[in-house]
Amino acid sequence: MAVIRVGLVGLGEVGQSIHLPVLADQRDRWVIGGVHDVSPSLVNLITSKFQTAKAYESAEALINSPEIDAVFVLSSDDTHSRFVRAAIEADKHILLEKPACLTVREIDELLALSKNYEKTIFVGYMRRYAPAYLAAREELPTHGDITHVRIFDLISEGRHFLKKSQNVLYPHDIDPAILARGAKERDALIREVVGKDASGDLVRAYRGLTALSSHHISAMRGLIGEPRRVVAAHRTNGGANTSVTFDYGHFACLYDAVVDDLGLFDAMIEVRSNTKRVRIIYDTPYIRSLPTRLEVTEAGPLGPVTKALGPLYGDAFSNELEAFHRHIMDRTRPLTDLADSRRDLALMAEIIERMKACGGT
Repeated sequence: MAVIRVGLVGLGEVGQSIHLPVLADQRDRWVIGGVHDVSPSLVNLITSKFQTAKAYESAEALINSPEIDAVFVLSSDDTHSRFVRAAIEADKHILLEKPACLTVREIDELLALSKNYEKTIFVGYMRRYAPAYLAAREELPTHGDITHVRIFDLISEGRHFLKKSQNVLYPHDIDPAILARGAKERDALIREVVGKDASGDLVRAYRGLTALSSHHISAMRGLIGEPRRVVAAHRTNGGANTSVTFDYGHFACLYDAVVDDLGLFDAMIEVRSNTKRVRIIYDTPYIRSLPTRLEVTEAGPLGPVTKALGPLYGDAFSNELEAFHRHIMDRTRPLTDLADSRRDLALMAEIIERMKACGGT
């Protein structure tokens, strides 16, 4: 099996807690060849833990290095487009953490640049690679028989779990000018979508869509196809909570996202017909290999009968990286590529427009 030399741009929460450990586990597929981060303390930490990892002074130096085969773009959302563009121009394989970009404009520019691109560009929607999700595709009622879909994201942020389970470094040595510039660029990109004079809660709602909700919007589309339109969308709790109704013609899909500081994680997709219910249940991804579960309930002569698959301990992130490696080797196209991610961003923009129509700017 060919070993791919990986360079990581961004060594934050997800890089430390997920990608670096999985890459190390899959040492028959990957070697961590280089790292870059705007925090010197993070670079020092990772290069001390992973002896094969060379520190690069800039993202561009890492991306252009002949010693790197694949670039993992794990940096802040506002930088994704710039680093993916550089990686395409350097002819690298790319794993891009979600969201691929913050605007449809950015992703359209990348799609134009990557037309006929021969290397693999893989967007990291790990929920689509969870064992319960993969098993659910074999259990779904036929599309014409679906009567209702519910999706929940009732969760707390990753720090609530990581601070109790892992020693993740949250650095304090990033140049304030870099942070200020990133915040300004991120705000400008978001306001391309929500509007120049949009309220703070609408900005927060869009940030939630591109961060948390992007996982389940992508999973929804991968499982039951493309919705016709967004019927309604509403935000509450200062934009932290979102409710959306998607129109699928003969059925509706209801999506709720609630973010709080309770320290719980409750994520689920439920697909129903008149005689069957298929439910995917996710635990927090920030603690590796926590199980996903699949429940299938069908009508029987004595009443409903439930079949439980799991707990399924296969790690979604491990499955994701195995899929990325396989696509590189086979020269095949991932399901979660840039074109697929564009549809997510277009739906998010439509959600924002419905929020404006339902609740003002």
